[in-house]
Amino acid sequence: MNTETAAGSITPPIGPLAGQLPAHAPWNPYADDDPGSATGKRLWWLVFGAIGVVFGDIGTSPLYAMKEAFDGPNRLPADTAHILGLLSLITWSLVIVVSLKYTLLMMRADNKGQGGSLALLALVGQLPKGRFFKHLVMLLGISAGALFYGDSMITPAISVLGAVEGLEVALPAVENFIVPITLVVLVLLFLVQSHGTATVGKLFGPVMVVWFATIAVTGVYQILQEPAVLAALSPVHAFTFFLRYKLTAFLALGAVVLVLTGAEALYADMGHFGRKPIRRAWFLFVFPALLLNYFGQGALLLNDRHAASNPFYRMVPDWAVLPMVGLATLAAVIASQAVISGAFSLTRQAMQLGYLPRMKTVHTSATEIGQIYIPFVNWMLLVFVVALVLGFKSSSQFAAAYGVAVTGTMLIDSILVTMVMFMIWRWPVWTAAPIAIGLMVVDIGFFTANATKIPHGGWFPLVVGAAAFVLLTTWKRGRELLMARRAEEAMPEDAFLKSLNPNVTRVAGTSVFLSGAIAGVPHALLHNLKHNRVVHERVVFLTVVIEEVPHVGEARRLEIQHLGRRFYRFIVRYGYLDDTDIPGALRSAARFNFEFNNLETSFFLGRDTIIPSGRPGMALWRERLFAWMTRSATTAMDFFKLPPNRVVELGTQVEI
Repeated sequence: MNTETAAGSITPPIGPLAGQLPAHAPWNPYADDDPGSATGKRLWWLVFGAIGVVFGDIGTSPLYAMKEAFDGPNRLPADTAHILGLLSLITWSLVIVVSLKYTLLMMRADNKGQGGSLALLALVGQLPKGRFFKHLVMLLGISAGALFYGDSMITPAISVLGAVEGLEVALPAVENFIVPITLVVLVLLFLVQSHGTATVGKLFGPVMVVWFATIAVTGVYQILQEPAVLAALSPVHAFTFFLRYKLTAFLALGAVVLVLTGAEALYADMGHFGRKPIRRAWFLFVFPALLLNYFGQGALLLNDRHAASNPFYRMVPDWAVLPMVGLATLAAVIASQAVISGAFSLTRQAMQLGYLPRMKTVHTSATEIGQIYIPFVNWMLLVFVVALVLGFKSSSQFAAAYGVAVTGTMLIDSILVTMVMFMIWRWPVWTAAPIAIGLMVVDIGFFTANATKIPHGGWFPLVVGAAAFVLLTTWKRGRELLMARRAEEAMPEDAFLKSLNPNVTRVAGTSVFLSGAIAGVPHALLHNLKHNRVVHERVVFLTVVIEEVPHVGEARRLEIQHLGRRFYRFIVRYGYLDDTDIPGALRSAARFNFEFNNLETSFFLGRDTIIPSGRPGMALWRERLFAWMTRSATTAMDFFKLPPNRVVELGTQVEI
């Protein structure tokens, strides 16, 4: 058992010391070792899984990208020069942005094996730089995350709608039923989210393999009819296209960017599959299949300009259009599922890193920590997706709104990875500078070209992103102000222990007081002592700390300090992808000879009522927004998995 010390003294931590980081703590849901180091059969199973999960969004782009270029608002003439010029732009955009930037460069910038905008934010945010740098990095990372919410609303709508529109080719009479059928598919997709994706996920790999193989074969058939289209593999056609047509070519980038949507998924899903499987899936299977299909559509247009209304489905034999619609719809659902799951994961990371209030989170798998369901996010996405389908009505109209958020995120990623090249990898200037400049030129070009879409629907993802940005930053700043107000009123542990009446009644059992600070006495204890005039036999001050790493190993999970007079401070550490399970963490205290009896342990929570005021800190409207968000947050009891019959809540009013 723990030995007692004099009142007010603090012993060294029993657990791992704060601030110590393991040299490497990778995680993956498939095995104990890093998926990036997989070999043999396991490597190819991971390649197979990556095809099903990672490439759904970018894999469904052929449904609408060429259609938008030659039949959209800024339609190109379907002549040889424009067709070859656009195909050359598509080819080299895929090479530069997806193959070089994301697959080879960005995937080197992992945070303990994890990727994605918030992982990159956490990685760069650990650099020991000044306050301005920290704020700049935070704003960039939050902006990228906020834009993803706008993208996650548009992707399911445009993917499913683009797939179902194939019915217009096979059965022109059902044109008026395209939107209702799309809505039915989307509503069913969101309704099944609460059941998890484990069962459906087993179909992802086979369906997407069939999808990519099918679009490759249809592309090859058309290329054989018009082999001259292969001339577009040369970058000369892209340069000539810009030199001859200038503004037209610049505006065409708004359609070209549609072939890149979903590129960030390669980076974001790195923790699930590893670099090697994703890279092999892209270079050996997905990239060739996409190129063959785009060139097949181009070959068709060279032979039949009237096919521009829907070149993807026009290149399919009449007897195969309906089966292709079914396959495309399945692929679109998979692409949508990946984005919806990404929204759940992003929200969970934001909660863990302190950018969003706690929300009810349901784990839909007993074995896969990444499979979660957040009801609030699910239903909000459904409402917006349905509204978007009813408002835009066609994939062509959607394409006008699509791309602004994607290019904004890509530009932010380039800025952050530039910081990584210079400050973390410490590449020489002559190596890093040309790469950074090249990435910026490409991304700024795509972003400015897509900025022309803002009046035609591109404003929507920007509005959603701005709203998400306000919520994220308001919650972060509000929590900082709240912690500062608590610190002003906090009572140091040594002063409290000295002032505590030695004759105070000590009742049997253990009380655990949750606190957001790692110093000072929790307000809930002071309120309990004031009103009930008793103290439990053993008292624990417990603080949860979320580290800016994906996972914290069990060896570092728990730190225990004995404060004296059977008062203890527990610091429980989690990564931003870890499951916050306090009872589970307390069970691990047994290895320090600190046992918890569930029937004799009570958890005391402080529930704050925020009072907006004129004090310096935030604008009054943001303080009111923060107060609303606080009232709407899921209780700590649910978020930390505390037993409901052992929880006591004590309310406190805090003026910020």
